[in-house]
Amino acid sequence: MVEEIERPTVGDGRVLLHIHAAALNPTDHIAMRGFLRPQTGWRRPAPPLQIRGLDVAGIVEAVGADVDGLTVGDAVFGSCLGSLAEYAVARADRLAPKPERLSFEQAAGIAVAGCMALEGIRDHAQLHAGQRIAITGATGGVGSFAVQIAKAYGAQVTAVCRTENVELARELGADQVFDYTREDYLRGERYDAIFDNGGGRSLRDLRRGVAPGAIVVLNCGQDVSLIIAGGIARFIRRRSDIKQFVRKVRREDLLELARLVEDGRLRPLVDRVYPLAEAPAAMEYLMARHPRGKVIVTP
Repeated sequence: MVEEIERPTVGDGRVLLHIHAAALNPTDHIAMRGFLRPQTGWRRPAPPLQIRGLDVAGIVEAVGADVDGLTVGDAVFGSCLGSLAEYAVARADRLAPKPERLSFEQAAGIAVAGCMALEGIRDHAQLHAGQRIAITGATGGVGSFAVQIAKAYGAQVTAVCRTENVELARELGADQVFDYTREDYLRGERYDAIFDNGGGRSLRDLRRGVAPGAIVVLNCGQDVSLIIAGGIARFIRRRSDIKQFVRKVRREDLLELARLVEDGRLRPLVDRVYPLAEAPAAMEYLMARHPRGKVIVTP
């Protein structure tokens, strides 16, 4: 249901956005189920926490004090709370200029998944040119970015995906593609890193699939068992070969992603676009299917 609320006001270090497109993430679904109440408050949260949506692309409508590098009329992309709306307030340091070659719908899906992929590949897998990485969920939101970023860093990429997405994974630049419904990408293979996007394999299997001293990077999503297993392995056993992290959206990373886009080395995938009035259907599609890239909502 679409509700009419007051237009938000801009504060210091923030800008008011006229939203042209927003993207859905599993985090939005988790919040809807109440699992983030410790962060959002045990009672019904007030806007913008009451409004779902993190990814955004739009036009700067107003600028608060202490904002550098953004002016009224700028086309931007990034992240903010409550992006499933016509207007929202965003921190200036979580926005960057929208690449000219992208539509608002394409740009809206970059921030959360793109920053997760960039941080996982660059900071945690720490890939070097020529190294081998396996990426599961390779045509999903995070995975599709991870494949392209790993290739941009010069890695040899093995993509793991469903049968119908094998050709898409090759188009994204994967050197080798495994259809996980028919073959086991871990059998006989030893990688320099595995970036697991909820691929349904146990932590033991993943660790056996990497070479000595290599890294398993976990994007656990809603896989509670893998989150718990990874936490135990890292903190109780003090393992250094397992990396779990909470993604951060920062302007410097958005600018890096934008550079990759402008260089032609990164292409955001848009699976479907829904109008704002059909946001519940968009969320249902996101969680019930295996989207190829991002699911977008437009006001």
